[in-house]
Order: sequence, then C-alpha cells, then structure tokens
Amino acid sequence: MYLSYFGLNEPPFAITPDPRFVYLSSRHEDALAHLQYGLGQEGSGGFVQLTGEVGTGKTTLCRLLLESLPEKTRAALILNPLLEPMELLQSICQELGVSTRGAGSSPKKLVDRLNRFLLQAHADGETVVVIIDEAQNLKPESLEQVRLLTNLETATRKLLQIILLGQPELRQLLARADLRQLAQRITARFHLTPLSRDETIHYVAHRLTVAGAQRNPFSDRALKTLYTLTDGVPRLINVVAERALLAAYAKDSASITAAMVREAKQEIDGVQDEPRRVTGARWAVACSALIAAVVVALVVVNGQETKVETDGIKAEYTGSLSDGPEPDTRPAEPVLETTTLVSAWRTLMEHRGLSAQPLPAGGCAWQASSQVRCMRLRTTLTELLALERPVLVAMPDGFAVAGPASGQGLAWRTESLDTVIPLDPFERRWSGELWDVFALPGYVDQLVQEGDRGPAVLWVKEMAGLATPRYPGDRTDPYFGPSLKRWVEDFQAARGIQPDGLVGPETLQQLSRIEEAKNHVDHS
Repeated sequence: MYLSYFGLNEPPFAITPDPRFVYLSSRHEDALAHLQYGLGQEGSGGFVQLTGEVGTGKTTLCRLLLESLPEKTRAALILNPLLEPMELLQSICQELGVSTRGAGSSPKKLVDRLNRFLLQAHADGETVVVIIDEAQNLKPESLEQVRLLTNLETATRKLLQIILLGQPELRQLLARADLRQLAQRITARFHLTPLSRDETIHYVAHRLTVAGAQRNPFSDRALKTLYTLTDGVPRLINVVAERALLAAYAKDSASITAAMVREAKQEIDGVQDEPRRVTGARWAVACSALIAAVVVALVVVNGQETKVETDGIKAEYTGSLSDGPEPDTRPAEPVLETTTLVSAWRTLMEHRGLSAQPLPAGGCAWQASSQVRCMRLRTTLTELLALERPVLVAMPDGFAVAGPASGQGLAWRTESLDTVIPLDPFERRWSGELWDVFALPGYVDQLVQEGDRGPAVLWVKEMAGLATPRYPGDRTDPYFGPSLKRWVEDFQAARGIQPDGLVGPETLQQLSRIEEAKNHVDHS
C-alpha cells in the first residue's frame, strides 16, 4: 500500500527474521561470537547460554548461527520447549533423524539410540549441537534431562553441545539450587541488550536501504522519538516504524515526524495519551526530597532513638548494637573486571601487535591459512606464566587478557583497564581455559613428522639448534630423520606433552616460544 509511495521494493520493517535485513550491533556481534565460541569448544560438552529481553534479536542470531555452522555439524533446533522430559527427548531425536519407533515411553531406549548416533557422528568427524529456543519455558525436570545428555561421551570428549536461548527468566531458573549442576556446566554466557540511540538510527537506515529506499523518510526528531519510545528493542522499532510509515502515507506526507511516531506507538499500545515521563530534572527533585525526608526523620531502632544532623548529612546512633550481627572484618575479594569475548580478543591482538587479526569463526582453533595461529588450552597458572606472553583467559563472567607481571602478580587487561592483580584470587576463579596466539612461518603446517622433507623441517631443526651445517659450504638436510624425532620427544617430555615425536599443534605452540625468544634477542 505505501511501498511505491516511499519507493520501496518490499516492507522494510517486517518482524520475520529475514537474514537479508539483519543489522549486527556491537552487542549482537559479541553474542554471535559467544555462540560460535560455544560450538568451537572441541568436545567440552558444556552449555552455552544466551539471554535477552523479548524482541532483542535472539531468534535472529539463532538463524544466523544455523546458516554459519561449520562443515560436518548437525543441529537440532527445538522451538517449543513446553514439553515433558520424554517429549523433549523424542523431539531432539526426531530433529537429528534418530528413529523413535518402538521406543515407547522408555527414556533409556531413546538415550541408547541417541548415544549410538552420537558415537557414529564422532567417528565420522561430525559435531552435534542441540539449540533450544525460549528455554526459560523448560521445566526443571526437562532441563535435568538435557543435562544428563551431556554425560554421553567417549574417553576423550563429550559428544553433544547444547545452546540455550531465552528471556532473562532463564537466568533466574538456572540459579535454582536444584539446577546448580547444570549451571556449573555453562561455559559461555551472554546477555543481549537493546540497541543504543545511534544504533537505532543506523538500524532503521539499514532496513530501509535493503528494502530499496533511496532516502530516509524519518526526520531526526522522529528517529530520536522512535528510540525513546521503544528503548532500542528491534522488534518494537519494527512495529512502530511500520505503523508510522502507514500514518505518513495516509496523511500524504513525504516525511515522518516525531508526532507521527508518538501516534503510532499510542495506537499499538491501545491508549490515547502517552503516560507522562519523569524527566531527569523531576527525578533529581524527587530524589532530593526523599533524601531530605530521610535525613530529617527521627528513626527508632530497637526502641532507641537515632539523632540526625542535617548539616553534612551525618547520623549518630545512641542505641545498642549488641543484638546485631558481628561486622565482617575479612578483606574484600578484589573484583576482576572482565569484558566480552570480542573486546578481549581485540585487546589481545593489540598487545601482541596483531591488531588486524579478526576473531576466528567458531572460536579459537588452528588457523591453517594464516601465519597467526590460535590455540585454546586447559592448563594451570604455572603454565600460563611460563608462556611469558599475554593470553586471553576465560572467566566465569567474561574474558580478559592476562600475562606475567614483574613481582608476584598478573598483568590484567581489558579495553578500559590495564593493571596488576594478585595471583590467588585469579587462580580461585579461573576456569583454567586460555587462548594463546602465536606466529609461525606460513609454510609450517599443522603437523610435521618423521619422513617429511622441506622448509617446515628446516624450521623445526632451527628451533632445535640442529640447523647449523657441519662443514663450510654444506647445506642442512631438510629431512625429518630419527635424530630429530628423538630431540622432539625429549622436548615434548620436558614440557608435559605426550612424547610421540610428532610436531603437532601443542608442540608447535611450544616451539613458537623459542622463536619469540630468538626474535627478542635479535632485536635487543
């Protein structure tokens, strides 16, 4: 109806999750990175939790995730979690193509079939993920059934990854004492917030452009009003903006004003007059009045009167405190400020002089196409310090960059912080997971082994100190022979790596320390 009037090819503010209209704010990018990080956790078998208010874009991110799944990944998407445990188990099996025929009402039969399926997928090199949308509606017993599925494993890895998407109530649900086992298995959490005012303006412009608009009919004041009335929630923006376009068309107006946006919001809410908003000045006056009332009041505590002085807002209590609890004199645990995965990655790249490197899709994995390699490890504080370079560390509430510091401390960095923290509180909270980034020559592949010949072997020999020719004019033999294998085995054993003589990712990561030390000496 209004499309040709505004020069549009299609409705720009439909509420269906069309990937063509997706606008990724910085928060949405972070959220998507967390989901991809969860999928890239090579057999950790943990849960990934994404929460956000209604309409903030969780389902849209889920669609994007499904479209960007790595190869050899199977996904089961559960859209209706209002199921009994047995029904949920049946739905997961059906989504994955596991037959439920003849299983009856026996959870054991279904779990056995699912286990066989997962083992075969593992043998075929496949990853299996279950994504549950609107997970705040799961019953506690259904959540427990889901948790039990993560116990399906081989001797070396978990077989199933689970992503929970839900409204903020999901966080309250998982805080229950009877679900603490599940909460402890959540390896990545992210809460999606609405758009900022600038992001709202860009969001509207983006959707209009995709729909074919040659100009933006919303005035500046209309866009600011749209943000104020919707609080930056994308779904509400779509609904109000759509109604405002219709209003402008009905009034034969080429521009959309703030008044039209307000009218559109009132129509959607079903009210004629918008409730008066408390302005910042009114709020300040109200708070001042409340504080003054409290300050001048006479408060009775345990039957004793408290004297209050208004000058300097001081209070003097004349009663007895003997019946109250003893004050806690223990030193407060220092707060370890964390940040998002994307922000911590940028900070790490900056401190390593690799600012152009993007966050690896699917999390930290071997980057065979780049000289910059990224490896995720589970290790100890001693081994972290032994790396002698900054790494990205995963904490229960976010991420940060940590590395050795002079004295008994740990250098701690986020985008807005650069400080030194004590080792003990960090070690108590740290999950043991770190991401290490290191550089290798482009010709060094993921695996160098006995029998290989070429420049990668020469590089390993150089790190081993075996690349010096015996006689003038000789050339070092670029062959991986028994003597080099013995050196590699000794090197691995000294660093806690399985001494198999294969120069794989862990060994290359340790060899990179020799390369860095050598470069440091050369430049000093």
